[in-house]
Amino acid sequence: MPHHKLAAGIPCRICSLPFALPRSSAPTRSVPKETLTSEMNAETSDAPPTSLVDRTVVPGDTVLDLTAMASQTIKLGAGLRQDCDTISVMKAGKLRLSKPNKYWVESSHKRYVPCVEDTVLGIVVDCKPDNFLVDIKAPTLAFLPVLAFEGGTRRNIPKFEIGTLLYVRVVKANNSMNPELSCVDETGKASEFGQLKDGYMFETSTGLSRMLLSSPTCPVLEALGKSLSYEIAVGLNGRVWVNASSPSTVILVSNAIMNSESLSGVQQKIMVEKLMQRLQ
Repeated sequence: MPHHKLAAGIPCRICSLPFALPRSSAPTRSVPKETLTSEMNAETSDAPPTSLVDRTVVPGDTVLDLTAMASQTIKLGAGLRQDCDTISVMKAGKLRLSKPNKYWVESSHKRYVPCVEDTVLGIVVDCKPDNFLVDIKAPTLAFLPVLAFEGGTRRNIPKFEIGTLLYVRVVKANNSMNPELSCVDETGKASEFGQLKDGYMFETSTGLSRMLLSSPTCPVLEALGKSLSYEIAVGLNGRVWVNASSPSTVILVSNAIMNSESLSGVQQKIMVEKLMQRLQ
């Protein structure tokens, strides 16, 4: 069965002193405002380009200066755009960096915007001679070519019923056409992609999906894996599929995941411990 295993600035406070400081007899010198401004700008320009990584950014923020990175190739993901020699933010969220040089803004939404190489859970809504139409929670339906499977030919076209759940990969995505999907990886192998049978699928926010796929392993999944045996597939489009040998395990894992979005790592582990005590 195909499945996907998931095994500062520091605030400064100025205190008022209850006593008067002695006056210094040394002469004082006023610093021109222009000098202070130039020094502040110099400090800002000397900041490393990754100083905002993993920090909250808002639309209009400048996160990268390309003039200082002329010898590097930068890849931009969702939420960023190029304005001449700078990279600015288009939506609120946290700036992320995937080495070596891929940047994007991560935010939590109910609506999914497809991006190339995203792994998603899709539901077949229609079957055509050359492709399947799949709902991936995007503004438009995606299409999955009938040959986008390992060893796919016209003689062994897969047959899916309406409502079949698939674990797929986004291979094309832009504003002028429907997203294109595939059930093979970059090497042409099926890997974990394909139909997901049995189990239970539920929807979450895209932020929770990214948290579940984060590395190291998400605390709630790690805590559940120590006590329970289950399978899970997480799509970046805010869908999660869970399967286990007993319905009670599926319900427990699903509830734990849905309740973990607003909890810290320690709180997630405490929640799982309490759920396991109730199960016993």
